[in-house]
Amino acid sequence: MRNFIEKIFIGLFIYTFATSSYAASSQAATEIHYSLQEIINFSKQVERSLAEKGARVFIVSRVGRPVDELPRGFNYTHTGIGVYSIITTADGQKIPGYTMYNLYQKDGQANKSELVQDYPVDFFSGVHKLKAGIIIPKPALQKRILQVINSDTYENLHNPKYSAISNPFNTTYQNCTEHTLDVLNAAIYNTSNIALLKTNSKEYFNAQKVKVNPFKMLLGSMFSSEISINDHDERVETATFTTIGKYLEKYDLVEEQYSISLQQ
Repeated sequence: MRNFIEKIFIGLFIYTFATSSYAASSQAATEIHYSLQEIINFSKQVERSLAEKGARVFIVSRVGRPVDELPRGFNYTHTGIGVYSIITTADGQKIPGYTMYNLYQKDGQANKSELVQDYPVDFFSGVHKLKAGIIIPKPALQKRILQVINSDTYENLHNPKYSAISNPFNTTYQNCTEHTLDVLNAAIYNTSNIALLKTNSKEYFNAQKVKVNPFKMLLGSMFSSEISINDHDERVETATFTTIGKYLEKYDLVEEQYSISLQQ
């Protein structure tokens, strides 16, 4: 364990300088609300925390919009998976660190998504609040998640038709948190059968009801290409970081779950 932590700390020190030329720009970031140094410091803080706990795979979420704009029951916006990796820097050095696996909306096509790998400084570069939600699965589940990520299943579970409030119980649309849920279930049930994954989600996973004025929701779906409600019945609900945490906790699949904010 000590060697693992030391390797992460050394990698963080080198990585900060190796990536400083592009750390302020993320493929998913449209506006920067913190200084580059604050983002780097927070990214290092998150990585240190995970290294100290020996996490090799974890689920992470960020606050990408002002908190007062989020619907009730939503504490975070974007969710992805972090994986301990050996990272090759621009100058060819190989260092230990964490790679983030994300589903991001495409630039200029809000209703389309793509799978993107980046790093903590990218992941947190466009946030409105330097706060991260962390779920560390049990080691056995971490291993199985990594197997899914390293297989064709990870990409095969991706549906590029995006909706911010996609229904996690069907395959009409998908958002980042639903894709994360699908990857988790592929690992839990050891299957890539999407129909079976959706059946199991419906049976065992409790989604978050979207508590927004129905008229506002209808207007949103009419005027924003990234929002659709035609994949829902009367009840509009979606996957969230919080509901994923409760789901994994219910079936004793969580090693540790916590939030972390920037230390001043």
